Amino acid sequence: MQVHPLIETNAALVEFCDLIGNSDFIAVDTEFMRENTFWPELCLIQVADREHAAAIDPMAPGIDLKPLLDLLVDNEDMLKVFHAGGQDVEIIFNLTGKTPHPIFDTQIGQMALGQAEQVGYSNLVEAWIGLQLDKGARFTDWSRRPLDKRQIDYAIGDVTHLAKIFPMMLDKLIKTSRGHWLDEEMEKLADPANYSVDPDKAWQRIKIPTRKTDVLGRLQALAAWREREARNKNLPRGRIVKDETLADLAAHPPKDQDGLGRVRGLSATWRTNDIGGRLMDAIANAKPMSKDDMPERAPRGPGLGKEGTLVADLLKLLLKIRARELNVAARLIARSDDLEALAAGARNGIQMMEGWRYDVFGHAALDLVEGRMGFAVVNGKLVMSEIDAATAAAV
Repeated sequence: MQVHPLIETNAALVEFCDLIGNSDFIAVDTEFMRENTFWPELCLIQVADREHAAAIDPMAPGIDLKPLLDLLVDNEDMLKVFHAGGQDVEIIFNLTGKTPHPIFDTQIGQMALGQAEQVGYSNLVEAWIGLQLDKGARFTDWSRRPLDKRQIDYAIGDVTHLAKIFPMMLDKLIKTSRGHWLDEEMEKLADPANYSVDPDKAWQRIKIPTRKTDVLGRLQALAAWREREARNKNLPRGRIVKDETLADLAAHPPKDQDGLGRVRGLSATWRTNDIGGRLMDAIANAKPMSKDDMPERAPRGPGLGKEGTLVADLLKLLLKIRARELNVAARLIARSDDLEALAAGARNGIQMMEGWRYDVFGHAALDLVEGRMGFAVVNGKLVMSEIDAATAAAV
């Protein structure tokens, strides 16, 4: 693989994009800083196909990333490969209003091949190509310039290794006929709705134990106000006002701006400063939440109860057995809330009761809760065992 020098000019970027433009896939990674900002600060983009790799400096004076971004979001013939790519996709969405598509995430792919649910990149590399990575540059301040050779080599390694691993992973997924298992997960990762936050819906991220329309209306107004303040100032939301303080203000709004000085989580300066005035305006203009915006009530099913909890525990055991038999991460098949819903009597709206999940696990889980499946020990291993109809009827 040819590793190109750090790309810092438009001409070099166009040339590189021309080289990789007809590739069937590219591996992509980013380096960014976001500890002190609302928007992630993109500091480096690394890209590799089977033959070429390069790091692109988005902080280089005058550089235009459009040729690369167009490849990422508009080329439907090229698969974009990431590892744990949620934050990388978010950055691309912030720059373009689109997400890379089609997309593949090797962390999710590894779940279908029996690895842990959150396998790290270094573990992935060691498992597939037997290489132990130098982690010395992990805590680099990627916004500082110039970057030295060790930093650039470290960053490019993230995509050169990925470009080697992906074809091997894909081949194994094809051989195990599990590639289609991941289609739904990859589409979720590429869904733009995951990365677009409507200020008027920002309140949904904040936990508050009430359904009073006036309180929720103030929370909605305050969360939208904070979202806009954070974006305009490019500061983390919590640097403006913390979640718990917003919830407290929504439930117990001060009568005037002077009262902000007595609110826990706000400094005394809020009594007189401009941001305190804007906060009070948000409270004053808040309206009770409409019925359309009200959060849905938690469904009142039969509840788990003591027996249901035991059934849920049996389902979790069944899931562990099935995941072991399939050599797949259990979380890819079913989540705890799905198991608890089934144990509580629900049958509809459960992901594991549809598609391939039903084929490999859901039907067995249903058999267990309806008395057609049990457990047995065979050769020292706990396995699933069918119960004949006469025995099930007797029970």
